[in-house]
Amino acid sequence: MQARVIGVRKDPAQAQKWESWGGWTRYRHSPVNEIALRPGTPDDFPALLQMFDDAVAWLTARGSAGQWGTEPWSGIPLQVERVREMAGSNRLQVAEVDGVPAGVSITQGTCPRHVPSSGEPEIYLGLLLISRRFGGLGVGGRLIANVFDEARQSGVGLVRVDCWAGGDGNLVRYYESQGFTRTVQFEVEVRNAPWIGQVFELRLD
Repeated sequence: MQARVIGVRKDPAQAQKWESWGGWTRYRHSPVNEIALRPGTPDDFPALLQMFDDAVAWLTARGSAGQWGTEPWSGIPLQVERVREMAGSNRLQVAEVDGVPAGVSITQGTCPRHVPSSGEPEIYLGLLLISRRFGGLGVGGRLIANVFDEARQSGVGLVRVDCWAGGDGNLVRYYESQGFTRTVQFEVEVRNAPWIGQVFELRLD
């Protein structure tokens, strides 16, 4: 399978190597970091599970444990199987930076049961997850742009996504920065507590 490569320009003064950042090890920006997209396979399961574990630790450290809890998903059998199913999805896309998995997305043709129907054809972004080691390289934006391409190629004019509405609001602001507009909120019970989600939409020209 052939990956599509996009060059992302960064500060030329920065060397391409790993660096310590806020207690985390992340990939240092290079003059051009190549973001390549490819279809995911079940072999991506370990990398995907590690992304979830890293995200849980990062969110907990930021006081946002309400999103995915505090326990690494690799230690929760139900979540391990959930991630294994994600890795087996035929709509899984993997973004790589210099050949290393840096983020993933999964789309679906209908919204989840907990989200009100749009009443029209849509592409729903069911998962967008970026490795904490590759923050700030534009990986999420590239995956979202690919979702827009998928919608256009399918003749669909509506793209929707949802995220946790709690914490410091950074997730909500992120999707707005990608061109999405807030619509409705929903509430589900997670870990015996209410979990508030925010739905967004973007209409393509």
